[in-house]
Amino acid sequence: MEFDEVVRGRYSCRRFLPTRVPKQTIESILALAQHTPSWCNCQPWQVLLVGGGEVERLRQRLYAHAKAGNPPRPDFAFPLRYQGIYRDRRKVCGVQLYRSLGIGREDKAAAEQTLENFRFFGAPHVALVTTAEDLGVYGAVDCGLYVGTFLLAARERGVDAIAQAALASYPDLLRDHFGLPAERKFVCGISFGYADAHHPIHGYRTQRADLKDVVDWRE
Repeated sequence: MEFDEVVRGRYSCRRFLPTRVPKQTIESILALAQHTPSWCNCQPWQVLLVGGGEVERLRQRLYAHAKAGNPPRPDFAFPLRYQGIYRDRRKVCGVQLYRSLGIGREDKAAAEQTLENFRFFGAPHVALVTTAEDLGVYGAVDCGLYVGTFLLAARERGVDAIAQAALASYPDLLRDHFGLPAERKFVCGISFGYADAHHPIHGYRTQRADLKDVVDWRE
């Protein structure tokens, strides 16, 4: 695909088919994402690529932990609040999501849909992205760039994906599950596979702000 088509056509997939992505395709996505620019070329990202029976074990453990009402304790603090235009954009996105499923935000089904994050929306693969504690916010920023490259590389190859901050909600559980040291900090996860294209949750697309709302020209 042309680059513009890849960028404009990418969307956050929230319902996957169980079909696995061929390992060769995954490796090609990872190889391209490895060319992501980073601060001083540190390349701080380390990726746990989870699939097969392991993804099912992780899915069950994370979902049960979240459903039990355990509060999130992310390594990198989630936003304190959404105000003004950020609140408005977030609200529109949420309304579109729940409306596509025919549920109200106060319905029990809305809470269950939120918990689907921890089931990876049924995806057969999940990539968990970590950075080194000593690199601080710049390591996390570099990982954000890596996630963007991964998402576009996946889209170009016909693979659907969604970046999920929710998957960094319980980093202590993840470190315990995978035997990682405390200095590896979780940034986010990426669930990926092939979309259930006919599911109603994919019946909308989010909008982007006009340039005049985000660019302040100074010449």
